[in-house]
Amino acid sequence: MHFIALCWAFFVEGWNDGSTGPLLPTIQNYYHVGFAVVSTIFILNAIGFIVGAFTLVPLMNKFGYGKNPAIDTHLTGAIVQTLAYALQAPPAPFPLLVISFGLAGYGLSLENALGNTYVGSIKSGTLVLLGLLHAAYGLGAFCAPLSATHFATQTHWSYHYFISLSLAVMNVVFLAAVFRFRDQDSILTEAGHADASDLANEGSGHYRALLGIRAVHFLTAFVTIYIGVEVTLGGWIVTYIVRQRQGGPSSGYISSGFFGGLTFGRVGLLWLSKRIGEARALTMYAILCIALEVTIWVVPSLIENALAVSIIGVFMGPMFPILVNHSSKILPRWLLSGALGLITGFGQTGSALLPFITGLLASRFGISSLPPLVVSMTSAMTFLWLLVPKSQRRSD
Repeated sequence: MHFIALCWAFFVEGWNDGSTGPLLPTIQNYYHVGFAVVSTIFILNAIGFIVGAFTLVPLMNKFGYGKNPAIDTHLTGAIVQTLAYALQAPPAPFPLLVISFGLAGYGLSLENALGNTYVGSIKSGTLVLLGLLHAAYGLGAFCAPLSATHFATQTHWSYHYFISLSLAVMNVVFLAAVFRFRDQDSILTEAGHADASDLANEGSGHYRALLGIRAVHFLTAFVTIYIGVEVTLGGWIVTYIVRQRQGGPSSGYISSGFFGGLTFGRVGLLWLSKRIGEARALTMYAILCIALEVTIWVVPSLIENALAVSIIGVFMGPMFPILVNHSSKILPRWLLSGALGLITGFGQTGSALLPFITGLLASRFGISSLPPLVVSMTSAMTFLWLLVPKSQRRSD
């Protein structure tokens, strides 16, 4: 039940990220703002993620999963996320809408990092569980554009966020009912996934030790770019298709194609990743993504671009679960929770920073700047992965 509750939390996170792309042109028209101004929603989202990333380790070390019933870190993130949707649904004035994206970023930062930490601490079947966990994210991101694309053409476009609000309320209820304000160590031990002795020292993780590990630097940089590319493609690709490929009102469904591919890749490519080796598989997937991104850049075909976006989703899908699983193998166990929290929490800032940069470039050079930016970022991401140690003796 704990894993199912976390899958629902990741479904809601995916729903959040999949909602923005189809609604972005409508938000621009409704508030009469340009690319640069509308991109401030990404900047506030980034600030929320950054605050979440830097407060996560002290919060997790002190409270973790329910070490104090008054402040459960994961549940706090879910409540903040719910508040954000309550502000978005009316719809709010644009400044308040921007603030709500910051609140959503903070809440999602806590939930994402702690969900990955919990599953990454499970001793057996970690890659499969991570694949399923992040497939739940992909499923949420796949479903959201189906709703958002419909509401984008309606007068009351913001009513889409009432669905988001309902899903977030269910998330709060599930987390409270399933975890019951207990700490992670006792939950894992009770489920037979870990021994308390193995996890006893995790709370002593701190920034100085984390930042002294070079692999953490490369992993964090990789995740920042990876998530940034993922959200940028899922978000801005709709605007790109509408303006550069003369797509119609149904262009929002292309975002669903991307996240649908992401969902399939996180489950369907598990066997291939294991067969050829996780590290080698990720490199191969990244190179294929770059090749497909180039076709979106140079082939002026709506159909080809839509297919390429979906296939990119398939190859990007397994990357994040592979990275989290690889981190659990090469990093010391006593620092694992803090490391995964820092890597995934701070790495989530990419989901805001890269889309914001895309908006700035689009305001200066047009939305045609999207493909070259994505190609360059994916290339940088691939280079960073080559720098990550592929084997390292852990100090438990």
